[in-house]
Amino acid sequence: MFCNKMLELQRLYRQASLLALITIYYNLGEGVVSVWFGAGDETIALFGFGVDSFVEVISGVGIWHLVRRLGRGETADRDTFERQALRVTGGAFYLLTAGLLATAVLSLLQGHQPQTTRWGIIVSLVSIVSMQVLIHFKTKVGTALNSPAILADAACTRTCLRLSVVLLLASLGYQLTGIGSLDAIGSLVIAVFSFLEGREAFQKARGLGCGCSCACGTGLKSEH
Repeated sequence: MFCNKMLELQRLYRQASLLALITIYYNLGEGVVSVWFGAGDETIALFGFGVDSFVEVISGVGIWHLVRRLGRGETADRDTFERQALRVTGGAFYLLTAGLLATAVLSLLQGHQPQTTRWGIIVSLVSIVSMQVLIHFKTKVGTALNSPAILADAACTRTCLRLSVVLLLASLGYQLTGIGSLDAIGSLVIAVFSFLEGREAFQKARGLGCGCSCACGTGLKSEH
């Protein structure tokens, strides 16, 4: 029985590690596509969404590292690498927030309009579906392992889902109405999410929480 339980735990942690890697590579691809077409189509919301995806890669590497440690039977207390990754993530989110705020305000003042937001619609729809699949499996694995850390990661993926919805609304709204300010407003909302994610990252680096929602209210230290 004990051996079977250990084998099952190892299988679940391998799944969790794979999900973390999928998230990293997905965000890399999403970031490249979003930044490329966001710059080409002059849509701030899509460009900002892409930069946010790149920052999520840094956070994802920290999560992958944490899951691998948990799979080796270590405690969920964050090590030096994870804390440093969180600080870099938090700083990058704050820089993104400042850049999006400045660009969005300038865009509103100048009455700038994107060339098109079709790619924003496509990227956001793909992201919504992908994030829902990742949330489902991360929650399933996290529940099976009774892991606050993995459940917290699933909760953070829900934040990415909300960002995708914001991008979809801004892109679809502009495509249907031609109101250029919708793109800038969408980027302002993304800036707010980026600020909250940055604050969350610094809090986690200081050990003040495990992230993104009350789904992990028991705290990381309760694991193992």
